[in-house]
Amino acid sequence: MSVSLTQAAPADPAEGGGKVALATAGLLIGMLLSVLDQTVVAIALPDIAADLGGMDAIGWIVTSYVLASTATGALYGRVSDRFGRRPVFVTAVAVFVAGSALCGLAQTVPQLIAARTLQGVGAGALFVLPTITLSELYPQRLRSRVQGFTGGVFALASVGGPLAGGAVTDAWGWRWIFYVNLPLGLLAMALTAYALRLPRQGGGGGVDLAGAALLAGTMVSLLLVAEWGGRTYAWTSGVILALIGATVLLAALFVWWERRAANPLLPPRLFAGRALRVALPATALLGALLGGSIVYLPTYFQAAYGMGATQAGLALNPYVLTFMAVSSLAGARIGASGRFRPYLIAGAAVVVLGFALLSRLTPGTPYAVLALELAVLGAGFGLLMQNLVVVAQNAAPPADLAATTSATVSVRGLGLSLGVAVFGVLLTRELQDRGPGPAATAAAIPDVLFWGVPAAAVLVVLTVLLPRRTPVEG
Repeated sequence: MSVSLTQAAPADPAEGGGKVALATAGLLIGMLLSVLDQTVVAIALPDIAADLGGMDAIGWIVTSYVLASTATGALYGRVSDRFGRRPVFVTAVAVFVAGSALCGLAQTVPQLIAARTLQGVGAGALFVLPTITLSELYPQRLRSRVQGFTGGVFALASVGGPLAGGAVTDAWGWRWIFYVNLPLGLLAMALTAYALRLPRQGGGGGVDLAGAALLAGTMVSLLLVAEWGGRTYAWTSGVILALIGATVLLAALFVWWERRAANPLLPPRLFAGRALRVALPATALLGALLGGSIVYLPTYFQAAYGMGATQAGLALNPYVLTFMAVSSLAGARIGASGRFRPYLIAGAAVVVLGFALLSRLTPGTPYAVLALELAVLGAGFGLLMQNLVVVAQNAAPPADLAATTSATVSVRGLGLSLGVAVFGVLLTRELQDRGPGPAATAAAIPDVLFWGVPAAAVLVVLTVLLPRRTPVEG
């Protein structure tokens, strides 16, 4: 029998929610680790290749982690319904820590790829479960405020990852970008094991493993299409066409299965209301825009301004700091009213403006002007990111909170990965018509960023279609 939301999220989090501050810290540390390890490794790849060799497979050190974490993320919500948030989170962190240790010990690239895959399996829970659990630790009227902090953690880790990776690699060597996860992961485990106290949500229902396998297969096939299409393989090649066919087939089988499963991973009843039907595609599109901008703006700084990797990361500060501030302030302001739609529409419109401004960049644009434009984009994302999650959460019945949150966060992660890949394909296409070198890259990236304008315009339409209010309880 499911526990009601009011039981899981008391009006006073200090009562019945365990030692909330410590539990929150443990959850946020786990979240920080999952995002850091999606970005921290890329800057160390040259050192890894120099040490281990295997340059032809070096990209899979990043890709294997992304595929594993994206494919498993949607499963963890239902697993934690069945076995409890705390034991599942602690187990996932333990898997992540074990994977990190094996990454640091790897002697060949295949060993490192295998360890990164294990690490990704653990990481699939480390953003999903905190997002669910924080919504149960605090009353529903505080969801937007609390989730605003998770948006800040995401932004900080996304940009801080390359900075931390570069600093650690330069100081101690690439293996330590994995070893530093061990004390942080153990701290997250200790804090949540000691302080997190929530009723178990899911009763005796089984876990939809078949649905999880079909969904994971769909996501992996789609990500490989985006990753390989037009670069590793031609779009008309047998490999890409087979992956597209597999994506369509597995997606159709997933929908068919979910309508018949006793305990579906993503219950079809969730889509009876408009909120989730709109919030999921909006979240995926938001993730794509976020991923493309975070990855390729530092490349622009390096090409146009001659910055090093560390300088380029620091140059994103106007983006990140505005993102964090707006996410926190907007969450505090709108959480109690339930009137999310005006802020979401405004956020999407600001994202359109941000991409429009960035698409007009030239190598002679002063950095001070660029910093203002970055702040505009960061403000738009800050209004959107976690508030879309809260809209989906508020529209779900208590028994489906975990499934809804898992789906929303996983879809955003999928969108982020697809956005990085699609922006990469667009950049490759732009560079085909230009000469090689930093000048060509600096001229091409604004043209790539222009495609964010129509994509963000679609986001505006989707936010307009959201319900005017979502229910907010005490």
